[in-house]
Amino acid sequence: MRILLTGSSGWLGRYLSPLLRQAGHEPVGLDVAPGSHTDAVGSVADAVLVRRLFADHRFDGVIHAAALHKPDIARYPRQAFVDVNATGTLNVLEAAVEYGASRFVFTSTTSLMITQAIRDETASAAAWLDETSGPLRPRNIYGVTKRTAEELARLFHADHGLPVIVLRTARFFPEDDDTHDQLHGENMKANEFLHRRLTVEDCALAHLAALEKATDIGFGLYIVSAPPPFDRSDAAALRTDAPAVIARYFPDAADLYAARGWTLPATIGRVYDAAAIERDLGFRCRTDFAAVLAALRDGRPLPFAHDPTYTSPLLRS
Repeated sequence: MRILLTGSSGWLGRYLSPLLRQAGHEPVGLDVAPGSHTDAVGSVADAVLVRRLFADHRFDGVIHAAALHKPDIARYPRQAFVDVNATGTLNVLEAAVEYGASRFVFTSTTSLMITQAIRDETASAAAWLDETSGPLRPRNIYGVTKRTAEELARLFHADHGLPVIVLRTARFFPEDDDTHDQLHGENMKANEFLHRRLTVEDCALAHLAALEKATDIGFGLYIVSAPPPFDRSDAAALRTDAPAVIARYFPDAADLYAARGWTLPATIGRVYDAAAIERDLGFRCRTDFAAVLAALRDGRPLPFAHDPTYTSPLLRS
C-alpha cells in the first residue's frame, strides 16, 4: 500500500518508515522538518498541501503521527497545538475520505488519560488504566488537543465508515523526562517498563499491526505499552510498597539494580493495561521489564534507547 506517514522526521517516523518498506508498503513522508524519510516538508495544518499530496499519490492508508508534544508547551502558544493537533488531524481525515483511503491509524497518547489527581498520586491505590478508564480530564493543551483529535477520528469512522485505529502510546521518547529528575535517565526508563513505557521499535510495530488490522476492526482505540507484570489486585500494594510487589515477580531485581547503583520505585501510582491490543490485534510489545532485567543479568546493552541530548528535528533545523 502507498501510505502517507506524517511526522516522518520524528523519533517514531525514523523507525516506522523503514519498517513499512520492509513490510512491502510505500511510505510517503510529510514533516515540518526535513529528514531522510521525509518526501514533503510542510505542516498538516496546511490543508492545501495535504490535499495536494493526496491528489498526487492517492494514498491507500494513513499513519498520522505528526503532532506538537508535551515538551512543546514551553515553546509554542496554545493556538499552535489547536492548529497542528486538532485542525491538522481534521485536514488529514477530510483528505483521506475525499480521496478514498482505506484505513487511518492515529498516534495518540496515554497522557490525555492522566488527570491532575492521577499525576499527583494521592489515591490509596495505583490507578489501573485501560481503554474504559475515565472520565477523561486532560490536564494541559497537549492532552486536550489529542483528545479532540481522537474524537474527530471517531466521528469520521461513524459518518464515513473510514476504518480507524487510535493508538494511545505510552512513553517511548529517548531524552530525559522534562519534569522529573530524581533518577538517572536510564534508571527511570527501566523503572517505567514496569507500568508506563515501551521501546520505539515496539511502538513502530504496533502501528504496522494497526495498519494491517484496521479494516477488520472498523474502529478501535488501544493503549500501547509494555505489558505490566502485575495484577489488578496489586494496585493497593504498588502504591504503598512497590519494591515488595516487584520482589514477588522478580526476586533478583533488587540485587541487579543495586549492582548498577539503581533504585527501584518506592511507589507506583498508575499502571497501563495493554491487554486489549493483544486480544484484538494480536500485538504484544517484545520488550518488557523482564527483558530489562535479563540485560542487566547477562551484562548486555539495555534494550531501550536513552539519549539525554536528543532534540526534535524541528529544533535542529
